Amino acid sequence: MDRRRTNWAGNTTFRADHVHHPATVDELRGIVAAARRVRALGSGHSFNDIADSPGGALVSLAALEPVVEPDAATMTVRVAAGVRYGELGRRLHALGYALRNLGSLPHISVAGSCATGTHGSGDRNGGLATSVSALEIVTADGSLRTLDRSAHGDRFDGAVVALGTLGIVTHLTLDVVPAFDVYQRVYEGLPLNALDEHFTDITSAGYSVSMFTGWRGPAIDQVWVKRRTDSPGDGAPDPGAFGARAADGPRHPVPGVSPRSCTEQLGVPGPWFERLPHFRPDFTPSSGEELQSEYLVAREHAVAAVHELDAVRDRIAPVVQVGEIRTIAADRLWLSPSQGRDTVGFHFTWVKDPDAVRPVMDLVEERLRPFDARPHWGKLFATPPERIDALYDRLPDFRALAAELDPHGKFATPFTARHLRIAP
Repeated sequence: MDRRRTNWAGNTTFRADHVHHPATVDELRGIVAAARRVRALGSGHSFNDIADSPGGALVSLAALEPVVEPDAATMTVRVAAGVRYGELGRRLHALGYALRNLGSLPHISVAGSCATGTHGSGDRNGGLATSVSALEIVTADGSLRTLDRSAHGDRFDGAVVALGTLGIVTHLTLDVVPAFDVYQRVYEGLPLNALDEHFTDITSAGYSVSMFTGWRGPAIDQVWVKRRTDSPGDGAPDPGAFGARAADGPRHPVPGVSPRSCTEQLGVPGPWFERLPHFRPDFTPSSGEELQSEYLVAREHAVAAVHELDAVRDRIAPVVQVGEIRTIAADRLWLSPSQGRDTVGFHFTWVKDPDAVRPVMDLVEERLRPFDARPHWGKLFATPPERIDALYDRLPDFRALAAELDPHGKFATPFTARHLRIAP
């Protein structure tokens, strides 16, 4: 029987003959060893077929014990793969710890977010996977292996953002820091030309900064500035210095939508896990009536890329709900979109109309191609495999690592065949 699961947005169906919900790691090992094809099913916040397993099995880790085990001596926490960031943040903060950064949504699972190179924002903040110091992973023969940053070095860098292709991650060890508080303010109406001379001033105005635009005019609609209370701004000017104005009330990134689901604004301080995301863990930010794409370019090309997109805003605006511009620090992880370069991400939350979105997405990719834009692995994109090859210099090494850990392609899928040339 063809058992199907859809993603959160409902635009993609993950195919499988069987869907398993193991309660223990040993049960998971048996399932993997016996399966012909198998994939992990995370929180379903991807927008493509990355978790598709036609003719095989899907495994949900939601039934595993939701382990959160801090270690004060090493300043790390061991976390079950299926734990979501909202729950992890609450439990960590109660124990006096924090993660360095979070994504915009707290509803996503730790393992799935790290495996796809998901990120938050901040000039000096790496993607979520840069906090990973060890992985426990079930490989194709059912073996349980641990890959550690200090012990496995370069190979470890290849295993963290792995798109589920090396095995099923059961637990991750993450670096933590002492808990901290954050406050955020929203500014509106930043003139687009302010980015020409002041892009870095604006993105460095806080610990985490996001710019939102509907691409409907020569302005950034909103700038969300999140500052730590123990280092408020580090002397950086507010976006108001460049023509924006402070919002007079809470805002949602999409104009006209109620801000009830958004984290608290107006400079009210609160715990890191309640301010770094844009949305509250106890609210669903939307009904899933959207599609998403994101493209990441080297930070040195940020302003030129903005102008390339602004030149076709008449094509983008009719099919986009909101766009977001964020910065991410460089890392060493082989398949990370920020590998080897400080990065700017251009995110698009599209209307849920694939036929209308597809040609505009193609146009965005065309405009960003001169800047070697890397697509977010968990979003929609049409970048051909020959371009993917050119964008990731460690991809041959990753293919070799996948062949070593999964010689028969048990974890390979149509997605990996299409984009990584790793076939089932």
